[in-house]
Amino acid sequence: MSKRGDVLVGLDIGTSKICVVVAEVNEDGSVEIVGLGKHPSKGLNRGSVVNIDQTVESIRAAVEEAEFISGTPIRSAYVGVAGGHIRSFNTNGIVAIKSKIVTKEDIERVVEQARAVTMPADHEIIHVLPQEYIVDEQEGITEPIGMAGVRLESKVHIVSGAIPAIQNISRSVERAGLSVERLVLQPLASSLAALTEDERDLGVAVVDIGSGTSDVAVISGGALRYTAIVPVGGNHVTRDIAIGLRTPDYQAERIKKEYGCAVAARLAHDDEIEVPSVGGRPPRVLSRQMLAEIIEPRMEEVFTLIRREIQKSGMEDLLPAGVVLTGGASIMEGIEELAERVLQLPVRRGAPLGIGGLVDMVNGPMYSTGVGLVIYAMRTTSGARGRRGWLPGGGRNGSSMSMRTAKDRIRHVLASIFR
Repeated sequence: MSKRGDVLVGLDIGTSKICVVVAEVNEDGSVEIVGLGKHPSKGLNRGSVVNIDQTVESIRAAVEEAEFISGTPIRSAYVGVAGGHIRSFNTNGIVAIKSKIVTKEDIERVVEQARAVTMPADHEIIHVLPQEYIVDEQEGITEPIGMAGVRLESKVHIVSGAIPAIQNISRSVERAGLSVERLVLQPLASSLAALTEDERDLGVAVVDIGSGTSDVAVISGGALRYTAIVPVGGNHVTRDIAIGLRTPDYQAERIKKEYGCAVAARLAHDDEIEVPSVGGRPPRVLSRQMLAEIIEPRMEEVFTLIRREIQKSGMEDLLPAGVVLTGGASIMEGIEELAERVLQLPVRRGAPLGIGGLVDMVNGPMYSTGVGLVIYAMRTTSGARGRRGWLPGGGRNGSSMSMRTAKDRIRHVLASIFR
């Protein structure tokens, strides 16, 4: 169980950057940021390791910076995992309640029964996240211990990853001198950092737009209902700019960050930028609107793919809290406007919430995963629940409304509003 003074470390291994967040646990169970290390990421492509040596060097550099700022030696970390190899699905388990009163042992048995599913030979389970429990015919139970009944059922969300990809991540971390406390799905970590409790309860989709991939997590009733990885991200925008403006990749990345806009109509025709050329040619002056006309179609494609995933979740009409965007690419001007147009849902930009300490150092969407990893570490090791103790896959205490009933009510209300 985590206690005050415990050091928690989150390691976000991204396609464009490695981020190490160091935190301590406060007496009230919250986390206080005490250190941050970041370094350009080399050796990864779309969330998967393609060069272990380069990945190890990048991790070491980020860890050294985090150790210097925090004044704490780092020996282990909770490590984020994503990439196109990730798979997820919902399933359930059923067991008889041995003593007619639900015990912790019954819950462990029913969750274990739910995870007893056939997996591809090259995949292993990363998470088994309970969504709700059913005691006899009563649905929507989040805390069944102590309840009377004869049959206990659990609904869970299972996340798996390709064994070679997971092993490459783990080996890179270990060769950098750290042990892996646990692998954590990156969109799950981002949701822990960037969402409010009301958003988790009402229904919300978290979209983490990284460099190599865009990660989606749909949460409702306090539980993770759907996850997906879209293999398109900010690097694709950078490449489009490099080709379209005939400029080196590193200059395209700089131009994207400094002048990028996702909606061309927002810009004036006379708003100009200087674009470096290749091969020693002189730089050119181009319209910023031209840059936006390159960015907008690609980002529209990203959000179209994300919308398809939200539709596949079956919860497109049950997200009153809309969509929360995180990740480095979500900083771009006009991104919320474009996302609302394509997703047809309310959108806001999300950054880490409910933390103390060196808040200014991690006050940005690109740090949501790193901060979320230490929040995950604190909540899973302390077993805390309640207002700020939401655990992944578990709803709030006292909730007894079934998902089916909640969906019916929400559809009725929305229909009356937009009639």
